[in-house]
Amino acid sequence: MRYLITAILMLCMATAGVSAADKDAATGWSIYRGDRAFHGVAHTKLPEEPVMLWSVDTGGPVKSSAVVGHGMAYVGSDSGKVFAIKLADGSVAWTFETQGPVEAPPTLDGDALYVGSTDTMFYKLDARNGKLLWKFETFDKVIGAANVIDDPTKPDRRLVLVGSYDGYLYALDAVDGKQVWRSETTDPINGAPAISKGRAIFGGCDGSLHVINLADGKEIRNVEVGSIISASPAVDGDRAFVGHFGNEFVCVDLGTGDTIWRYSKTRFEYRSSAALTDKLAIFGGRDRQMHAVTRDEGKVVWNFRGRGKFDSSPVIVGDRVVFGSADGRLRMLTIDDGKLAWEYEIGADITASPAVTEGMIIIGAEDGSVYAFGKAAKQENQKAGN
Repeated sequence: MRYLITAILMLCMATAGVSAADKDAATGWSIYRGDRAFHGVAHTKLPEEPVMLWSVDTGGPVKSSAVVGHGMAYVGSDSGKVFAIKLADGSVAWTFETQGPVEAPPTLDGDALYVGSTDTMFYKLDARNGKLLWKFETFDKVIGAANVIDDPTKPDRRLVLVGSYDGYLYALDAVDGKQVWRSETTDPINGAPAISKGRAIFGGCDGSLHVINLADGKEIRNVEVGSIISASPAVDGDRAFVGHFGNEFVCVDLGTGDTIWRYSKTRFEYRSSAALTDKLAIFGGRDRQMHAVTRDEGKVVWNFRGRGKFDSSPVIVGDRVVFGSADGRLRMLTIDDGKLAWEYEIGADITASPAVTEGMIIIGAEDGSVYAFGKAAKQENQKAGN
């Protein structure tokens, strides 16, 4: 059944003109938030009661969110290193050292791994062995994930899109790392650019949601939301969903620039990126709550309250939603009513977002470790015995 579902997904994407990398992202977790538009949806199944399978000490707080592929989890650390960790047993396959903390989530595209660092550099590594293939220098730190797409003007060329604190969104040639174009904003770019309908959509410290033409890097639209955007927007067609420091979460029409609805229930910031179902937008807040609202009107469906701020972005897995918290807990809630289904106390702040694929949850914490949760070997053996 799993293979049938995967085949159907890939067939649908092929008819829509989606690249091979996008197919990988839709069925795995090769990119931050799971796909190019950052829907935050995982196509896998988790056990009802996941157990910790392994943990790896990286030598520094882990704010980077992991990606998964080639049987490994790839993640950055404030120790200044990028780690490739084997899913099977948690052993470290290789590390790559930068000159500053690595807060950015990596992006996997085939055998290439792209990742930025606070050392102002953006790197392309060989995902198989960690070898440096090229690096590109920006004018400030890079803490957001990259996105990789086919160039609309040259279909045989791949573009790597990444934002920097220098205020530019860069489009780089994936082969040699040379700049194809760059789009200037007035302030640092925190998050990653989502892709939809030939456009890159991202927010920044200038309080605007920027809509950029992928063909030439020209700005199509600038939507002012009122305050700093640190999250990456979740985009579906012409609608973008994102929170900001002005204590609001908004839904924006990218075609007109109009704000469709505003959600503001507390005097706290929203730094968590949203996860989208066909009816709901789910996102965390610094009010210590996970919020689920209707996509069409922004009306409350449920709220779940924890004991710490929710900067970790949620991931939808079937009828569950998974996320971390500053209270040191990794949780799963039921999507229908927001009730607690499972939790695990790591005991350290979790600001990273989970990677969920192959029946596993991979997440880092500020105690310096990366954790893997899934089905215990004993459970697998019992199932095989039955």
